[in-house]
Amino acid sequence: MAPRFKVSTAKNQEMLLLVLLITSACAGVLLLCVLTMCLVRLFKQHKSVDRTVWTLVNNHIDQDDEDTTKNSSLDSVSDLPDFDFSRDKGGMFRQSSLPPLQTRQQSLYHQMSLNLSNVEFSIKNIERKEQPSLGKLKPDLYKQRSDDSQAEAERPSHGTLSFSLAYDYRTENLIVTVTRADGLPAKDFSGTSDPYIKIYLLPDRKNKYQTRVHRKTLNPEFNEVFTFRVAVSELPDRMLQFSIYDFDRFSRHDLIGTVVVGDLCEGADLAIENEYCMDIVCSKEDTNDLGEIMFSLCYLPTAGRLTCTIIKARNLKAMDITGASDPYVKVSLLQQGKRVKKRKTSVKKSTLNPVYNEAIVFDVVPEQMESLTLLITVVDYDRIGHSEPIGCVEVGPSSPGLGTDHWNEMLQCPRKPVAYWYSLSDSCSASSIPSLTGNFCMTNGTGS
Repeated sequence: MAPRFKVSTAKNQEMLLLVLLITSACAGVLLLCVLTMCLVRLFKQHKSVDRTVWTLVNNHIDQDDEDTTKNSSLDSVSDLPDFDFSRDKGGMFRQSSLPPLQTRQQSLYHQMSLNLSNVEFSIKNIERKEQPSLGKLKPDLYKQRSDDSQAEAERPSHGTLSFSLAYDYRTENLIVTVTRADGLPAKDFSGTSDPYIKIYLLPDRKNKYQTRVHRKTLNPEFNEVFTFRVAVSELPDRMLQFSIYDFDRFSRHDLIGTVVVGDLCEGADLAIENEYCMDIVCSKEDTNDLGEIMFSLCYLPTAGRLTCTIIKARNLKAMDITGASDPYVKVSLLQQGKRVKKRKTSVKKSTLNPVYNEAIVFDVVPEQMESLTLLITVVDYDRIGHSEPIGCVEVGPSSPGLGTDHWNEMLQCPRKPVAYWYSLSDSCSASSIPSLTGNFCMTNGTGS
């Protein structure tokens, strides 16, 4: 047992000696790294100090050279003490002396001082401004404007409108032929307009006509004929008004101007056709504004499906005491002037700008499309009394104005929704019609 114990003790001594050697080597390497970092840091500091000191010395020498070359009366410059730089025991540069505070203040004062001995002040050079005289009146500022006729004549022209008038004494009809317009102003970004014309026989504004929309032109040719039924005795009290608009599908239509014809019997024989060419005068928008409605039409010929999507309305007329309305939209399908089906949207409470996004679908075969008309009516809902209509719009192949253009564009672009903005009217030609049952059905909406 004794020999084994000695071997074990010798091995432990060897292991202990190896650990001590490794520890000593690590400590030596660590000490060497620390010394190297200290030397590098001292070298950098020494180099930075030398650079700073020599910069100060050079600046001082340059300043002394510049001061000696100038012929200045500043005495304090020569009084500035010199800077003496010397190395201390550690080899670092030290400034042996600094200029006193009082000397530096005097030097700054002399450098910033001005020689005002050559400046001459003279009160004679100051001229007194004359004050404007009071009490003088300018009569031109108090001249009143001219009368309405002269102001109307001074309005800028927005092109010309050519039309003709004739009267049929046998049928008591006033025949209005809208020929063309020239020189209309551009209302679109493309430099053109999409003009159309509304025709009124004032003071009646309910019975009106509307031309077709002509796309991207400033000189449209209409060549459309309209007939107003009016007695001969009423002609002197009637006025014919043409309102020219620029059509915009997604916003309010812009009024370009108006043409008003006064006494229709004065200075002309209406038994024969009389041609006129009058300037279009810019005027304010029509005051009879019931609001606008936007809806789209889409027809699928293969499925025989007509979809009317009520999108939204805006600026509706307030029908309640609170200054708002509870509007809903009623869509009626007409065939040859007879109502066959009708549907309505949901009611939007207390708003003049309702948003619906509700689709109403009719099943219609292609052969019946030429005899159909859609009547869209905006109604104010009343829980207690009767619901009051706000305005209506008529769309169909024989509808006036935009209704025909919308219908034709829908047929030309099948399977594609076509959306238009419409201004609501007081009444439509198909608003008072009897109901009739037919072979039509609707798959969406709720009937009334």
